[in-house]
Amino acid sequence: MTASSEPSQAIDKLAAVQARLQAAVQHAGRGEHDVELLAVSKLQPGEKIRALYAAGQRAFGENYVQEAEAKIAQLADLSDIEWHLIGPLQSNKTRGVAETVHWVHSVDRLKIAERLSAQRPESMPPLNVCIQVNISGEASKSGCEPDATLALIQAASALPRLRVRGVMGMPQPGIGDASTRAQFTQLAALFGAAKARVPTLDTLSIGMSDDLEIAVECGSTMVRVGTALFGVRPAQ
Repeated sequence: MTASSEPSQAIDKLAAVQARLQAAVQHAGRGEHDVELLAVSKLQPGEKIRALYAAGQRAFGENYVQEAEAKIAQLADLSDIEWHLIGPLQSNKTRGVAETVHWVHSVDRLKIAERLSAQRPESMPPLNVCIQVNISGEASKSGCEPDATLALIQAASALPRLRVRGVMGMPQPGIGDASTRAQFTQLAALFGAAKARVPTLDTLSIGMSDDLEIAVECGSTMVRVGTALFGVRPAQ
């Protein structure tokens, strides 16, 4: 793809994903603005992010801390861009994250939440965070155990420089629509129970390119879409 074709490609891909999302919202009987689109820009070059930004997208998600910090610096002129860290976060990398991003979706233990709160600059708004829940039970996947989620939400909500927004999860890949729906439904129920205790929660971060329709049906308020917006991810 040539640089000159990037803007038109971005407009077309964004329009196609927005159409899918709107159809899913209507099918689920939900409101037009109930679900936010997060563009997952992991391993994508800055030019593609600029093109999608120019097409109207503002929220972008990164998986790797070092890559996120580099892109935030590279695209610092895009003043209203919103950066989300959606990948695993180690405790020794929290400072750079606390000082740069707007959201962290992958808080899975209190130590991470405490460090993010302590390291969030007073000059910045509180850091939006989601508690990542391991809804699939896979040993290889990050996330808090479902039974421990409510306690972690309540503890993190008491920290001064964080705003706990909700929960994030990923289903086990390749398990089919019925099993994916079951795992999303489990997390949605957990989110509902947590919201009864912490009424300020407003974010259920589930759904990606292959399953966003199921996620919207199950109550997602934010879908994380990469491939459908950017095409096949470059090799790492």
